[in-house]
Amino acid sequence: MKCPFCSHLESRVIDSRLSREGDVTRRRRECEECERRFTTYERVEEILPLVVKKDGRREPYDRLKIITGLKKACEKRPISIETIEDIADRIERTLQGRGDKEISGAVIGEEVMRHLYDLDKVAYVRFSSVYRSFQDLDEFMSELRDLIRERSADDEKQARRAEPEKPQS
Repeated sequence: MKCPFCSHLESRVIDSRLSREGDVTRRRRECEECERRFTTYERVEEILPLVVKKDGRREPYDRLKIITGLKKACEKRPISIETIEDIADRIERTLQGRGDKEISGAVIGEEVMRHLYDLDKVAYVRFSSVYRSFQDLDEFMSELRDLIRERSADDEKQARRAEPEKPQS
């Protein structure tokens, strides 16, 4: 394994651990030349579908694009990189489970938005505003109104559940 500090090609593994799901192996390594330590992640290369873009182009699925989009949406939000990587893992598993050879970029975008919606509404709005390319403030405000309406409905349900039952006479 090439050292990221001195580019020496020999290193030794100090520690290996499996991820919770067991699909990634994390290895701590030490360079035999400069003796600095670094971490590598090993995952089985799985065949993922080609992504069909809006203009009809096809390109290989790129996990890094998902993570980059999630990071931008979650910037300055209380969301860890582990959570972001977990979402990317779940999206990949969903795509692999479909078994399709090609998948629309829109399907992937909707999947990202679904996860962000459940995780953090601000990150969801950020991502959807870029993904859906809102043309004007009205479209953006319409999305916000939908979120507010849903939140109000959820708050009402919780308030009803929290009310003590009145004794019947």
